[in-house]
Amino acid sequence: MAWVSTAELAAAVSEGGGLGIIGSGQAPPEWLMEQVLKAKELTDKPFGVNVMLLSPHAENILRFLAEEKVSVVTTGAGNPGKYVNMLHDAGIKVIPVVSSVALAKRLERSGVDALIAEGMESGGHVGELTTMALVPQIVDAVTIPVIAAGGIYDGRSMAAVLMLGAQGVQMGTRFMCAAECTVHNRVKEMVIKSKDRDTVVTGRNTGHPVRVLKNKLARKFMELEEICTPGEELEKLGVGRLRLAMVEGDVEMGSVMAGQVSAMVSGIQPAGLIIRDVISGAEKIITDIYNGKVNLQQ
Repeated sequence: MAWVSTAELAAAVSEGGGLGIIGSGQAPPEWLMEQVLKAKELTDKPFGVNVMLLSPHAENILRFLAEEKVSVVTTGAGNPGKYVNMLHDAGIKVIPVVSSVALAKRLERSGVDALIAEGMESGGHVGELTTMALVPQIVDAVTIPVIAAGGIYDGRSMAAVLMLGAQGVQMGTRFMCAAECTVHNRVKEMVIKSKDRDTVVTGRNTGHPVRVLKNKLARKFMELEEICTPGEELEKLGVGRLRLAMVEGDVEMGSVMAGQVSAMVSGIQPAGLIIRDVISGAEKIITDIYNGKVNLQQ
């Protein structure tokens, strides 16, 4: 959600009853510092920051977040173990994203507070397992709370992962079309117009596969991968492409990272309304099951 989940969206999600997360990605520290301070102006509710540990700025960013005492740090693309004590000393919860049981077990031993089990349905960087398969396996393998991510759009999908043992959900794609999301309108239009088979995974040759909406850039990636282009060349092709799409609005040669639920997004809604819709939908389904209104044996 780098260049997507900015201070405006994170603050709106927190104001709406969720936990807003600012996506830092590969952005320079100065940009992230501005975003954190802006979010503090927009909300007095807790919010967090996602840090990609592969970023050359990761250590500086994490030290800044410790100084600012944000509520939560979520991490991806690496092991946050060496930063856990520093963040805990600042009162910050540490919640890494994981895509396998082995990684989940290793990160639990490092002292993190919870895990985000992210299935391959999600947008952006993905693993190999689906949310339906991954979540219960990680729930069974660890003792800390598990948050489910990937393919979650509404109350039905939230209720489903809660029944798999998750204690919460992380959502991204639907919030790309939140009214408070600052991505370019062409990106929102592309998500809304997308169909069920309009996402594709590129970059497998680099070791960092990414789910995106199909466009000229995605087709170029797939053509190059078909002829076994070296991963380094593919990495160069991808540099700056996310910002090109999300900020500048180039939805043909930019990287429009979005999940498989894109086709379910039908319009632009305030973040608070999205949250209420998901929560009320999940509550109704769970209540109906509890009261015997849903026959699970059919």
